[in-house]
Amino acid sequence: MAEPYNFNGESVDPVVEVELSGDESDSDSGSDYEDDGPPTPAEEEEEGDEYIPIAPSPRVPVNHVPSRSSRVLSVNVEGERTKRRRGEEGRAAAAVAAEVCSPSSQGSQWNRVEIDGLFCSICMEAWTSEGDHHICCLPCGHLFGLSCINKWLRQKRSSGKCPQCNRKCTLKEVRKLFAPRIAVVDEESRKRIHFLETKCASLEKKDAEWSKIEALWHKKESELQQKIKQLVERTVQMQRSLDNFNNTVAGLYTARRGHHVPFIPDNTATSNFSMQGSSGSFELQEELYVEGARLFDINISSQTVLVARRAPKVGGCHFTKISLMPPHGTSEIFHPLSTNIIKDLHFCPRNTSLVLFASLGKKLSILSLESNNISLSYDLPCAAWSCSWDINSPHHVYAGLQNGMLLEFDTRQTAKPLESRSGLSNNPIHTVHSLPYNGTLPIGARTVLSASSIGICQWNFEAAEERPSLVPTSGNQGVCISLAHCPTTENIVASYRPKVETLPSCEVAATGSQAFVSHSSQAIGQGIQGSHLHLKRTGSSYETLGSASATVSNIRLPRCTIICRKQEQLQQQQPCLFVSGDEAAQGLLLQELPSFAFNQRLQSSRKSFISDVKYASSANIQGGGVLGCLSESTLQLFTTRR
Repeated sequence: MAEPYNFNGESVDPVVEVELSGDESDSDSGSDYEDDGPPTPAEEEEEGDEYIPIAPSPRVPVNHVPSRSSRVLSVNVEGERTKRRRGEEGRAAAAVAAEVCSPSSQGSQWNRVEIDGLFCSICMEAWTSEGDHHICCLPCGHLFGLSCINKWLRQKRSSGKCPQCNRKCTLKEVRKLFAPRIAVVDEESRKRIHFLETKCASLEKKDAEWSKIEALWHKKESELQQKIKQLVERTVQMQRSLDNFNNTVAGLYTARRGHHVPFIPDNTATSNFSMQGSSGSFELQEELYVEGARLFDINISSQTVLVARRAPKVGGCHFTKISLMPPHGTSEIFHPLSTNIIKDLHFCPRNTSLVLFASLGKKLSILSLESNNISLSYDLPCAAWSCSWDINSPHHVYAGLQNGMLLEFDTRQTAKPLESRSGLSNNPIHTVHSLPYNGTLPIGARTVLSASSIGICQWNFEAAEERPSLVPTSGNQGVCISLAHCPTTENIVASYRPKVETLPSCEVAATGSQAFVSHSSQAIGQGIQGSHLHLKRTGSSYETLGSASATVSNIRLPRCTIICRKQEQLQQQQPCLFVSGDEAAQGLLLQELPSFAFNQRLQSSRKSFISDVKYASSANIQGGGVLGCLSESTLQLFTTRR
């Protein structure tokens, strides 16, 4: 049989025709359908065009009982009206279910089981609280629409079983449920709600904690910004103070700058400097004031003087770079305080922008004058007293330590010393000189001359012998306090003070492990009678050329140097000059070698002790070179007269 349709084209349930016989048919039909009579005008207006009134036929009497066909038509119309109401209610319930099941409300985790309580499982439409599709239940507890379950149980193929659990039941066991609203606690939903509530509470707690942390970080950020602002202001103030200090120092340099002093015979008592000697003697070229100066070195190629000093106003040790070209500009180079006091410094003979210096802070460092920064630094086992560049190799440097050890470094290897040698004693090595290669040792061997209180020692690196050897006649002169070497002539001059022989008759002052004597009749800092020893290196041996008595310091380690010059016109070698500090006259004394004959005395009006002496020679400078003398806070530069 074809599926019936209503007048709107919608499909309707097929009418189940049941043979009615007697009272049973009447009673069954009465239980399934209720005749509400003709529709009222309100119902006609509500239903609109969908309602089709059935007019009485003129051929049929009024009291005529409707035939079976008319009854079927009435049932069809009434069923269509009921179907329409059920469709509207079903669409409303479906809309509610769609809203509940939408991903925006609960996501994709809701399934069909969670919305089964909203629909009849037979027609899959929403049940109602009244009418044909009234909600009802079976003895097994499953819910259905009344009309749907009645139709289901009447079908012979179902044999009166529940559509869901197949439990047998009859129409008499169907019970209507009269509840305005059925609420069932879904255990799974309850657990999920509890889980979501717990998760929300945890997220709220975390959000509160993060809010506190954010507030704390905002507070710290504001504090750091305030500190940065204070540091910037402090930096500006310090920069201003440093600029003022540099301006003050520059003014002092300008005020104390020397002038050309004409040659005056030594019988002139009013002269500031007494310069004795023939033509070619030294005369004062410049006098510069450098507060707290201790050591210096001169580089003729770059026209630069580097002074290691300790200024009271600034604190710590640092360098002052002075240009030899007028107006003698200066610049300050600060280094870490850990380097401590600087004991020795030398310009590199091959690279004029590099300076090697040793310090009591257990450091051997190389300073770059191009960047004014330390380019290389070595950690030492103890304090360094002296240092030297190797004159044969551009990559090797040496450091004399306080414990008597001598270390050799390769600037291409920064991890550790290339060689480490122990000395003949634990006395500090106060002077180190690199000797030129003369062919007596294997190729590549390097020779170093050092001085400590026991005398002069020769060290051979890259050679068979491991320990140094004491230079003959240098260990029985007394306490060695200085050593000068000229690499072009191999002249060597060592200065000595007397050894301590009897303690009751003298007062002993110790510097490191060296002993110094000062007699009770002499004040601390006054000169004491000592000696100079002149040696010359010839091959692998040393020849003693002469000696002379001298007044030397009784508490300090003096500095001295050797000057070797040529006569410009005759191109002849002039006698070498030994330059040392005269403690008695508190000036410079120049003596000819090897006789130690008097040549010239350079004496300043400032009666102060000489702390360092250096000579730098150059063929480009008239006179052959520059002699520098540092006494307290005054740096004097001398050149030779034509």
